[in-house]
Amino acid sequence: MTQNGALGGESRIDIVVAGAGYVGLATAVAIAQAQPGLTVRIIDAAPEGAWQKDQRASAIAAAACRMLERLGCWSDIAPHAQAITEMIVTDSKTADPVRPVLLTFSGEVEAGEPFAHMVPNKELNAALRAKAEALGIKLTEGVSVTDFVTEPTFTRLTLSHGETVEASLLIAADGVKSRLREKAGIRTVHWDYGQSGIVCTVAHERPHHGRAVEHFLPAGPFAILPLTGNRSSIVWTEKTTEADRLVGADPLIFESELELRFGLELGEIRAEGKPRAFPLSLTLARDFVRPRFALVGDAAHGIHPIAGQGLNLGFKDAAALAETVVEAARLGQDVGALDILENYQRWRRFDTLRMGATTDVLNRLFSNESTLLRSIRDIGLGLVERMPPLKSYFIDQAASQERNEPRLLQGEAI
Repeated sequence: MTQNGALGGESRIDIVVAGAGYVGLATAVAIAQAQPGLTVRIIDAAPEGAWQKDQRASAIAAAACRMLERLGCWSDIAPHAQAITEMIVTDSKTADPVRPVLLTFSGEVEAGEPFAHMVPNKELNAALRAKAEALGIKLTEGVSVTDFVTEPTFTRLTLSHGETVEASLLIAADGVKSRLREKAGIRTVHWDYGQSGIVCTVAHERPHHGRAVEHFLPAGPFAILPLTGNRSSIVWTEKTTEADRLVGADPLIFESELELRFGLELGEIRAEGKPRAFPLSLTLARDFVRPRFALVGDAAHGIHPIAGQGLNLGFKDAAALAETVVEAARLGQDVGALDILENYQRWRRFDTLRMGATTDVLNRLFSNESTLLRSIRDIGLGLVERMPPLKSYFIDQAASQERNEPRLLQGEAI
């Protein structure tokens, strides 16, 4: 296979991944581990060490945990991961003194296997980077792909520091505002929700025992997600103007508003660090591939966090694209050929559209003050609570367990 060249000149390589977030790293690691003959390089526009400043945490579904274990990363992540042992759902107004539990989920998909873990982003990124380094994957930070031109047998990339790279396949993992997606001429379906997600870590007096809580409030969902120790991660949806006011407010005001929504079940609470707000929108790429070009992760789809599935969708992309590319390489096929990449697109596009539509409907259904809609959705949640087969289906969805999953998500090698 082709080999890396030196910086500043021109090099030829099999696969370039643009973006060193979790999905980009996982894609590169999965390909390099399964097919060592393919040369893989990661180009990341973020400054060196920027990822270490991320104080957030992510919900990793059971299937993605299996993938990370198969990639050899989970042993480094596990000491920092908190299993979600139970999830409860409530639907109320912010000032309601009592929030009746309408739906409960046990936290296991199989005996001893939680349907999800909460993992600090820094630890997840560090484990994937360590694995990439162990596999000999070259990672260049503080450099972006400024342009690319697709030829019949390769794509020529121009990097921001002057290097030119020829690759058989460019994988864009550069986020929801992907510049490479735009350069590839791929259009999107997009709309803003007029909401922002406030994210922060909360310390509390009493242990959470691994319980996750989702309060559906008129402004949007308020999720309490367990972390190691007496701490929880908060994902708090508000109208954007209100979210901006809250994160910019005096800490005493912010914590009083936080306590109103969080409740006193876990005792006294305290926000750790400065909260941040992120605008929420729906962005779905109309196509996932072009000749010698593929989208993964948020570059292909950005969805509302109401179901906590955004990152897990990205890991599905990584597993599916890696399996598609590796199987093609083993058959001696061109890994960047459009007919090969269309297999990946067919595999992933419907699932992505379905999840995007689901989260959109859920957000519109629950983020409002309609008494009628509240009555209807409470009846619906009550029915799910009383129907074990339906509850099992939702647990499987939360765990990202479906038919025709890529092998890595089933814990199998490619």
